[in-house]
Amino acid sequence: MLVNRQRRNLAIAALFLSALAFCVAGMGAWVRLSDAGLSCPDWPGCYGQLLGVPESEQEIAAAKGLFPDKPVDAERASKEMLHRYLAGALGLGILLLTIYGWKRSRHADRALLLVLLLLVIGQSLLGMLTVTRLLMPKIVTLHLLGGVGTFALLLLIAARSFSHRAAIKHPFFFTVRQGAAGPRLLGWFSLLAIVIQIALGGWVSSNYAALACSGFPLCNGSWWPAGMDFVNAFQPDRQLGFRADGGLLGNEALLAIHMAHRAGALLVTCLLLSYVFVLWKFPLARLYALLLFVILCLQITLGIANVLLQLPLSIALLHNLGATGLLALCVLSIHRVEKNMRITAERAWGNADL
Repeated sequence: MLVNRQRRNLAIAALFLSALAFCVAGMGAWVRLSDAGLSCPDWPGCYGQLLGVPESEQEIAAAKGLFPDKPVDAERASKEMLHRYLAGALGLGILLLTIYGWKRSRHADRALLLVLLLLVIGQSLLGMLTVTRLLMPKIVTLHLLGGVGTFALLLLIAARSFSHRAAIKHPFFFTVRQGAAGPRLLGWFSLLAIVIQIALGGWVSSNYAALACSGFPLCNGSWWPAGMDFVNAFQPDRQLGFRADGGLLGNEALLAIHMAHRAGALLVTCLLLSYVFVLWKFPLARLYALLLFVILCLQITLGIANVLLQLPLSIALLHNLGATGLLALCVLSIHRVEKNMRITAERAWGNADL
């Protein structure tokens, strides 16, 4: 009973932190999409202030003295600082979660907690580099991947922390035949494709290439525009708006970034539809299949709307959050598939003592 209670407490804490991580990821997208990423020229404070942003005449004068070339925009700076405060609270919560769960978890779960803690430390470093390296695309994209990865790991830790016996009656539990590798393989391939697509989406956003194409399904009147510059488009060691050799990044590179994201979306759609079809064959897995299908359809609709409506902030933000939701659902469904295949195998050998 004590072990079950401790696992339940760990699960509740991880679920709470996953909700906070989702908010942090959404807030980060809001800051990025509203061009507030460099509204605070320093880190971790803002114009030398750890609390709040310069608003009074004296604070603004002091800020201009420290950063004479950076005009103060209190509204945008407030967005950035709110994001930092939420991220700081999340980091502290993950540290406490790791301390609490270390002696109350199995070795595999300890490894997840350690990875999560290292990831949030890396996120802090990337958050600093985002400012000091002036929104360098590879830093911004890695920061995005770290944020959605933190959310997915927290959900996975919560799922694994529930009692094994209780999990058998969980509404997301379903029986997979021993040796039925289809859901597992398709799940892993889908997860990999989603991660790559999120990275491509981050690369589009961090390079401001979302509006490089007008129209859908055609891009500037063509299915595949000629002359796209994939070499400079995906050169990681370059500053925002520039090529690696220091020249300006041309529209041909922005087109290549945008079209790579569209091609990735097609691949993800095909894989996820196949995964949904396989999951649907298991009656108690249909909730996962349905949620994946619905969010996938919403993602496609939001992506098209971003192009046709010229990237409205609300739709772009929902598109970012939808990608996070797809990743989380895929991780949770894979966890259930793997767990149930293991349980089925153990029961086949007459070992039901889980």
